[in-house]
Amino acid sequence: FEIAPILGMDREMLLTDRAKRRKYGLAPALPLPVLEDEPARQFNLLRKDSDWVSADVTVSTEADQVPIAPGYKVFDQVRGGRRTAEFRTEAPILHFFSIQSARYAEIHRSYKGVDLALYFHPAHAWNVDRMLRALEVSLDYDQANFSPYQFRQARILEFPAFATFAQSYANTIPYSEDLGWIFDFKDPEKIDMVTYVTAHELGHQWWGHQVIGANVQGVTLLDETLAQYSALMVMEKLYGRDHIKKFLKYSLDRYLRARGSDPLGETALLRVEGQGYIHYDKGALVMYRLKEELGEDKVNAALREFLAAYAFKGAPFPTSRHLVDLFRAEARADQQDLITDLFEKITLYDLKATAAQVKRRPDGRYDVRLTVSGRKLYADAKGKETPAPLRDTVDIGLFAESPSKASFTAADVLVMQRVRLRDGVQQFDFVTSRAPKFAGVDPYNKLIDRNSDDNVVAVSR
Repeated sequence: FEIAPILGMDREMLLTDRAKRRKYGLAPALPLPVLEDEPARQFNLLRKDSDWVSADVTVSTEADQVPIAPGYKVFDQVRGGRRTAEFRTEAPILHFFSIQSARYAEIHRSYKGVDLALYFHPAHAWNVDRMLRALEVSLDYDQANFSPYQFRQARILEFPAFATFAQSYANTIPYSEDLGWIFDFKDPEKIDMVTYVTAHELGHQWWGHQVIGANVQGVTLLDETLAQYSALMVMEKLYGRDHIKKFLKYSLDRYLRARGSDPLGETALLRVEGQGYIHYDKGALVMYRLKEELGEDKVNAALREFLAAYAFKGAPFPTSRHLVDLFRAEARADQQDLITDLFEKITLYDLKATAAQVKRRPDGRYDVRLTVSGRKLYADAKGKETPAPLRDTVDIGLFAESPSKASFTAADVLVMQRVRLRDGVQQFDFVTSRAPKFAGVDPYNKLIDRNSDDNVVAVSR
């Protein structure tokens, strides 16, 4: 965007800070076109002057540096103290380029016909194996469940920490030094952000670089939220279902912290207008719960159909409504309200495990009684909450160890059962062969609970 011509006026070039706009007497920034604005579907999220393109980029740099641009290298020559390389694309790509040049160390690994490549500061090699593993698992999951990968290479490149982000371009992922290259993962309590971010950015090769949405409300559901889903599924494959709580809890806390300070007012996910706490954090929670309720196969079937209908297609571009309609087609009649709650409303829960008792039986087994309370609310853009009937299915669990501990494993799950929860206080009775030490409702934080810290309690005798 900074070195290439742009046809017409792009609103991204306008002053966007609301306080500064008030200071200079400017009108509030224009909102996105509404979801129902059919003429706006002629423009996609990233560019207003072109759709899918080919690229031919030539980069000249210092002789001892490695230049990188989208596409495959077709020319590389050093002459007169300068290195010049040319890169051309084969598959259609978006008009959305990055160019890097540095004194990189390189690691290449061939994986099922794809060249996995890392370009990094020679002193920052701590997490290269973690990144390569994440690329491999991501390619396996995304190709098996969505569509074939459109490139012959996948590259991650380090850049200095003058900014902290990762960005997915066509087969190329620039990744800031302090976002993952220099992370220390000796502490098992820490979230593996290198794997999570790598899986998210590679997911964008499908969600953004195969299908891209119309530049209307809800557009980032189609790229950022779906990339979050890809990342969560990779994390689940690597770490197991019983460790997914750590990642869901991270997203839940970030969403809850941010929603009260949004100057634009919160929107439903279906109509998100670029608010990161909605399309990243809430989006991860929504997609994981959708997968748990409908089943992974049905969610992925809808995503495959979405790609088949819109991948590499020009205008009119799809909207979030097209995706949600595909989810509805896969859902049962009794799951339609759930989809409304997840995508079309701002839905909150108050769930609490209030007490848990265990008593040894004469036959050596244990009677366990768990008492929980719950309620459900709908919120509007200004945060006003309205009670709603609670009739949701929720996990109830009994554990030999706290699910929040890094040492927690699948062997610590004594009971995990889905129940229909209603408003108010309920009791659930179990018979177990081992005495549980902890018990809880929604123990893995799959629902958007306003206080998830009271979901699990210690069991008393």
